[in-house]
Amino acid sequence: MARSATKRGFWSAPRGRHWAYRIGWWIGRLLLAFIVISVLWVALYRFVPPPVTATMLVNATGGRGIHKDWTSLDRIDPNMARAVIGGEDWRFCTHHGFDLTAMKAAFTSNLRGKKRLRGGSTISQQTAKNAFLWQGGGYLRKGLEAWFTVLMELMWPKRRIMEVYLNIAETGIGTYGAQAGAIRYFNHDASRLSPSEAARIAAVLPLPKKRGAVSPSGFTARYGSMIQRRIGVVQRSGFDACLR
Repeated sequence: MARSATKRGFWSAPRGRHWAYRIGWWIGRLLLAFIVISVLWVALYRFVPPPVTATMLVNATGGRGIHKDWTSLDRIDPNMARAVIGGEDWRFCTHHGFDLTAMKAAFTSNLRGKKRLRGGSTISQQTAKNAFLWQGGGYLRKGLEAWFTVLMELMWPKRRIMEVYLNIAETGIGTYGAQAGAIRYFNHDASRLSPSEAARIAAVLPLPKKRGAVSPSGFTARYGSMIQRRIGVVQRSGFDACLR
């Protein structure tokens, strides 16, 4: 008499198999679970503001606190988005998450051994890192960043990517987002940022713990002035067309 088949659960490993097969089986299951969870996570943040990020939690353990105030993109002055496009990612509206031209330029610059290393990271990549991952380097983090960037570009419109970025990017010590940054530095909300103010906040983003938007000096002042000049170029040339 034939023995009846036994139903096995998703996590029930096969018995009587070679150890290598069992390891591969577990790796496959874990990979599938990761894919499903990450897709659902990105889909959730398409509609729900990220409540907290790894960066916020790590900084909070150091006693810096978490100061943020989620603000829709419609309520953030357009100068802010134009400032980060001009300072961080000219091709934001046209690329699909990765700016190959900027990556090539960064690679070439780094090979030449210039003092200030360039990363070539897009706003989409920075949003993926800030929303779903942790700060720092390493191949694992960069690989996961690429994966989440692809998911975001597939599932979110550009307006949503920019909205999340402008709400969770670190704009000062323990300060996150354009709204909290505007209040911290200029004592008014982000709905009426001037080109100069937006440019100063954008200039702080690469090194928010070392730079300040109030009375900046040195490189930060020069970088902010450059970004301010670029805001008009972004508007006139339509580099922010996907946000209108």
